[in-house]
Amino acid sequence: MKLLKKLIPILEWLPGYKKSQLRGDIVAGITVATVLIPQGIAYALIAGLPPIYGLYAALMPQLMYAVFGSSRQVAIGPVAMDSLIVATGVSTLALIGSESYIAIAILLALMVGSIQLLMGLFRLGFIVNFLSRPVIIGFTSAVALIIGLNQFRNLFGVEFLQSDQVHILLEDIINRISYFSINTTIIGVIACIIIMIFRKINKKIPNALIVVVLGIIVLRFFENYFLDVAIVKGVPSGLPKFTIPIIDIALVRELFPIAVTLVMVGYLEIISIGKTLEAKQDEYRIRPNQELVALGLSNIVGSLFQSYPSTSSFSRSAINEEAGGKTGVSAIVSVLIVILTLLFLTPLFYHLPKTILAAIIIVAVFNLINIKEAKRLWRANNLDFWLLIATFFSTITFGIEHGILIGVGLSLIVLIFRTSRPYVIELGKVPNSDFYRNKHRFNEVVTDREVLVFRFDAQLFYANSNYFREKLEEMVEEKGKTLKLIVLDAESINRVDSTGIEMLKERIKYYNKRNIAFYFAGVKGPVRDAFFRGGVLEVVSLDHFFMRANGAVNFFKTGDNQNQKKYAQYIHQAYD
Repeated sequence: MKLLKKLIPILEWLPGYKKSQLRGDIVAGITVATVLIPQGIAYALIAGLPPIYGLYAALMPQLMYAVFGSSRQVAIGPVAMDSLIVATGVSTLALIGSESYIAIAILLALMVGSIQLLMGLFRLGFIVNFLSRPVIIGFTSAVALIIGLNQFRNLFGVEFLQSDQVHILLEDIINRISYFSINTTIIGVIACIIIMIFRKINKKIPNALIVVVLGIIVLRFFENYFLDVAIVKGVPSGLPKFTIPIIDIALVRELFPIAVTLVMVGYLEIISIGKTLEAKQDEYRIRPNQELVALGLSNIVGSLFQSYPSTSSFSRSAINEEAGGKTGVSAIVSVLIVILTLLFLTPLFYHLPKTILAAIIIVAVFNLINIKEAKRLWRANNLDFWLLIATFFSTITFGIEHGILIGVGLSLIVLIFRTSRPYVIELGKVPNSDFYRNKHRFNEVVTDREVLVFRFDAQLFYANSNYFREKLEEMVEEKGKTLKLIVLDAESINRVDSTGIEMLKERIKYYNKRNIAFYFAGVKGPVRDAFFRGGVLEVVSLDHFFMRANGAVNFFKTGDNQNQKKYAQYIHQAYD
């Protein structure tokens, strides 16, 4: 039963559901639905799909996540970023809005879900750890800018190009901006202002719903004055039918890079949102691999009911938590309201101006451009700042797909750089104590010309073994001909590979020939085992392993230490 609860988290919280939670969940579900419905219609337009598909993407994915998701407050459904990625990928394979375009978008949801499910089942959630926070922020900010600029076509009523490369967008906007529709622009700009005012007053106010209702009323009763304003027109009623997507192997190959991008972006979003919400309560904990399973099932089942790829929404998740949502019941309430809308209310959206939808999207996504974090990184960490900037400009220049790949590549390069050049420092003795500390941070520490005690702050492996050797040679050269003892404080070394061991053995032999002893201090058990298996005891005595650097120096100075003999015996017994 415990395993079943872990696989299906709803079984964990539903049996203990409290009546006191119901009111908050119902209010949160209604509030999220009032935001989700206009957003769903808007995001479907970004994806190049008919508006109804935005509502389809708000049904089964939400329901499946409520059952299988480890977070009880994350809101699933159509989002702006995924919608643009879908448009970018699918528009190269079919005409936007055509039957084949819709079929490909639905197949993409099935592919994304399958990859996510397999990653979750095989516990591959750690892969996303290779995307650092600066890369995520740079990528998210760039995509937000791309999405916003793409919506200028609806905001101004001009058929600008759709692209995920900002320079192409800006060039087309500059060349054709003079053809803008005055009425369309006025309605769109006023909607933007209203949304921003309501957001400043109180974020709980359903600003998207308010501008949608106002827009429909204006166009419904004053249609003759706004003939040039594009409206949504017919949104069909009814629930999505169960259909199995047509699987074409050649098409699957074409879509695979886009699917992987959507998997990475979707997982990053849900983990970052889930962790943020998790920190605000003590009821549950996010399980990354379970989130992949939940997202996978949401997209797979969603694709069977005509949904395009969906993931978690930053704004709707925050609204859900702020409105009092505590469990997945709020998502179920939200689904019921979307069902009622699909069955009875879609005709009301006939007169909805597309410029209103553009306003909703533009205000929402431009808030994702994180200038504050870039400023903070500039002060805190220059390398992370340039990583963010490089990812941002790569994405807006080369497009979303290449941007995420460049971001991953840069993250790996920075990771390799940092692990291949870790912190290496000489330690000095704190007066009247047994402790050794960084000589550059503690001015009062004492160093000895005959002794070099140094610390290596990383695992020792093939990527940094040469760096270890170079830094050691520099410190030895600085000590000069008076040096008689080298002590490696290995407390910070948590792993070592064969390359690192062979380099150590070679260095020990070299310094022994120069009559310089080589001792180890603070070696962790697993690292010590690796040393012994690698043959370190062939070049150094077991007596030369110490608990602390101070013990190593004392042993060298006095030539005898009862405690060290006991420690050597202890190690010998443990090794045997």
